[in-house]
Amino acid sequence: MMLSVNEKNFSDVVLNSSEPVIVHFWAPWCGLCRLIVPLLHKAQSDSAGHIQVVGVNADENFKLANTYRLKSLPTIILFENGQIVRRIEGFNGRDELQRNLNSLTTKVWAQSA
Repeated sequence: MMLSVNEKNFSDVVLNSSEPVIVHFWAPWCGLCRLIVPLLHKAQSDSAGHIQVVGVNADENFKLANTYRLKSLPTIILFENGQIVRRIEGFNGRDELQRNLNSLTTKVWAQSA
């Protein structure tokens, strides 16, 4: 189960985290958002606990969606030390997303080793 984050706890959970955080911005009506959840869980498990993955319902957290200028859903943003390191949007298939997530987890894994 992915930790759900909202406007009230976003700073504590994401921006003030001591570990990198992948934020999955999604909405209930977004079918692709639901389809990529298993890939996000795999990315988290592949990182051996060095990356936290959280979800933000963009429909219920409009201020966050606006702050991070979401243009489409799903949008995935990697934060490290409260800063955006990488942004993934406009998916062209499961394989491309898997490659992008693998590159994120490999980079973080290499930095923590």
